[in-house]
Amino acid sequence: MGQTLRDILDAAARGVFPPADGGTTVVPQHCGRDAGVMAFTAHSVVFTDEDPRWVYDTLAALDCDALAATLHPRFLTAFLERTGRTTETIDAVLVGTPLPGEASLALKEIDSGHPRVAYARTRRDGVRAWAAEGAVLVMGRGVAGRLEVSVEVDEGVRHRGLGRALASAARHLAGEPLWAQISPGNARSVRAFQAAGYRQVGAEALLRRAHPG
Repeated sequence: MGQTLRDILDAAARGVFPPADGGTTVVPQHCGRDAGVMAFTAHSVVFTDEDPRWVYDTLAALDCDALAATLHPRFLTAFLERTGRTTETIDAVLVGTPLPGEASLALKEIDSGHPRVAYARTRRDGVRAWAAEGAVLVMGRGVAGRLEVSVEVDEGVRHRGLGRALASAARHLAGEPLWAQISPGNARSVRAFQAAGYRQVGAEALLRRAHPG
């Protein structure tokens, strides 16, 4: 049995990455919900149930830098058309290791209709949410079953370090590596997660089914 997407992600969480050889690895989707591209330094992983030969032939036809080919708009457009899927942004992908003990930030687990929680439930399994004053922390299992985190802070309580505190608290709640996908343009969120000890390991474009179900 060959290497799976989860194998690759687990290794990356330990700081072990695919070879920086300019190549592309194609692996099957972990589930029907998620297809896409994970780009590491000088190596990409395309996770899809499409024929790997289609991926390699499409990349070879691009007139662009091979190191960036899998996230090139022309490849992503072809990938979307081939699969009939949709996508949103290309995200920076960060990972944090679990921390022992309890978080210093007081959190209360909630069962909420908060928009951040509702959004997470369309993309993750086993979603759980916690609230702090003016903020929410959400965790659930996303790509290849990895544990993913997102936070949202109300405008009125921003610029107080609450986003960083939430990201750090999540590491105390997790018993395994914790992943965050953040739009690179959301510099404030990127800084908050980095300050909380998460490190960027790559970039990712997820392809979602146009009609989930």
